[in-house]
Amino acid sequence: MKSEQDTENKKASSSSSSGRSYTPRLKAIYHDRVVPAMLKDYSYGNAMQVPRLERVILNVGMGAAVQNVKLLEGAILELRQITGQKPVMTRAKKAIAGFKLREGMPIGAKVTLRGNRMHEFLDRLMNIALPRIRDFRGVSTKAFDGNGNYTLGLKEQLTFPEIKYDEVTSIHGMDITIVTTAKRNDEARSLLAHLGMPFRTS
Repeated sequence: MKSEQDTENKKASSSSSSGRSYTPRLKAIYHDRVVPAMLKDYSYGNAMQVPRLERVILNVGMGAAVQNVKLLEGAILELRQITGQKPVMTRAKKAIAGFKLREGMPIGAKVTLRGNRMHEFLDRLMNIALPRIRDFRGVSTKAFDGNGNYTLGLKEQLTFPEIKYDEVTSIHGMDITIVTTAKRNDEARSLLAHLGMPFRTS
């Protein structure tokens, strides 16, 4: 009987093979619209210098899992539903006696997306998930780190339509970090804005 990891590898291989003839919508937008626009705005020498998406990291911290491991199991399942990829468990780097936390204890989960899955996820995030937030007025423009990365915090996983309210173990938030090849905040912001990130205007 094949292990779960073997199954995951087979799925990834299949996805990679099918990706040769399939281009995610957001990836096509990057090549057709973003590259020409940023070449004009920043006077890059060639298209290869235009910043691009590198990876997207979803991270869920579950401090409460110290007392109830089922909460972490639920978070792992939900991340998998949201991304279509198996999460990895994150563990405490040091012990904190006051929180009954031991070094190496599971305290969260994360997923790193690249390639087609990255583009598909960002497309769904920007055009389906974020607009579902009550009284949504756009995301902050101040969450860039100066090195081409942007981190967006969500208050609850129910923002994603894949998650059903009556099936969740607990309501929790997550951080989504978008890593790009941009060198400055303005370049990273321009890249994401051209891709459709709904930044707050005021």
